[in-house]
Amino acid sequence: MSEAIVEDNEQLQPDEEGFTRRGFVKVAIGGMGVVYAGAIGYPIYRYLETPVEKEASEAAVKAVDLKDADKLPAGSTLMFMFGSKPAMLIHFATGEWVSLSAVCQHLGCILHYQPPAPRIVCACHGGQYDPHTGENVAGPPPRPLRKYIVKVLPGHVTVSKA
Repeated sequence: MSEAIVEDNEQLQPDEEGFTRRGFVKVAIGGMGVVYAGAIGYPIYRYLETPVEKEASEAAVKAVDLKDADKLPAGSTLMFMFGSKPAMLIHFATGEWVSLSAVCQHLGCILHYQPPAPRIVCACHGGQYDPHTGENVAGPPPRPLRKYIVKVLPGHVTVSKA
């Protein structure tokens, strides 16, 4: 019986080259703590990122080239990204082309063009915009939409800031 106790005590001694159970648990808990801190800290960092940095990255994009957008049928819309923000290119039945921001000025919801009306609508709070000018015509939006310059060329359409 004393031999069994000695054998059990020998099993509890750390290997010369390996970890003990206690050492492994410490490393595992420390690793989980680092992952947890990163999971909490990264969103806080993104939230606190200065608006100046965001504005600078947005200002870097001056124009977007939309390949084959010149083939967009009259009376339809093409949604695209102008930098990191959604925008829309509208080809009216009259042949007129207009490009506007697709972000509602009220709370930042994505807008949708409704051609029969014609109007641009925010499904979040019922805001409405004029699709020709981007002016806010109904609902809570406080400002008009940003309007872009449109150049229709063979094979593509270029949308740029004013």
